[in-house]
Amino acid sequence: MPALALIFNAFVWGVSWFPFRHVESHGMHPVWTTCLIYLVIATLMGIARRHAWKGFAAYPMLAVLGLAAGFTNVGFNWAVTQGDVVRVVLLFYLMPLWSVLLAWLLLGERPTGGALARVALALTGVVVVLKTPGTAWPVPSSLPDWLGVAAGFSFAVTNIVLRRLREAPGESRALAMFCGCVVVAGVTALAGSALGAIASPMQAAPGWIGWAALLGTGFVIANVCLQYGAARLTASATSVIMLSEVLFASVSSVALGAATMDSRILVGGALIVLAAVWAAFARTRVRGDDRASLST
Repeated sequence: MPALALIFNAFVWGVSWFPFRHVESHGMHPVWTTCLIYLVIATLMGIARRHAWKGFAAYPMLAVLGLAAGFTNVGFNWAVTQGDVVRVVLLFYLMPLWSVLLAWLLLGERPTGGALARVALALTGVVVVLKTPGTAWPVPSSLPDWLGVAAGFSFAVTNIVLRRLREAPGESRALAMFCGCVVVAGVTALAGSALGAIASPMQAAPGWIGWAALLGTGFVIANVCLQYGAARLTASATSVIMLSEVLFASVSSVALGAATMDSRILVGGALIVLAAVWAAFARTRVRGDDRASLST
């Protein structure tokens, strides 16, 4: 059951691009959609779990967690709506690279030889994915590319901050992440609409509401499944199972014409996923060694 719960979580995020694109087809920008969905979720949770607000006073860093989660959601949701889904998801999953760098800078964890090798492996995969025949140097070449990279970086920050907040109540962490999505998406949407870069939600056709409700329901259930599964499985098992999001996103987007799959994407994606799997098992071995040393 824990594994199935995590697979469902990965499925929801892997196919979320589809309802997001239907919402956008009715004139509602994905950033506005993200803001409104999480506004409803945060409001309902804030009312139903009022005691969760107390955690903000005891753990001020929850605000940082909220902002990191907000940038993650805004970047990912916007990117998969606008760009090639497989390409965006692969760029998002550059966790070995960002995790090593952030752990070094913020937690003082110097990278090992194995960690540097995983970074090199992930970077090689990125070069393969981005190196198209028309590019002289493989760098992100579009807004969805940059959003995918930025969302992956923000996701790594989210995980680092979660490690620092392991003692905070789970409900307070979840509420902080929901509120952060509202704030970041809301500010981005308002600024974008004021500048004319993002369409006003007042111009949207009413048909988007059903798809947005489907997304919101899926996100809530997916979050519950994540909390349930991650609490009952090892970190390595959780990390590897969550990578099934790449599979769900790839199959669904290619089948529905929202992405292309060629040998270059397959090879580069395999390198990125391999680096992430390697990182997952490496973390488990390190934690096991730490427990052994403490017991002696």
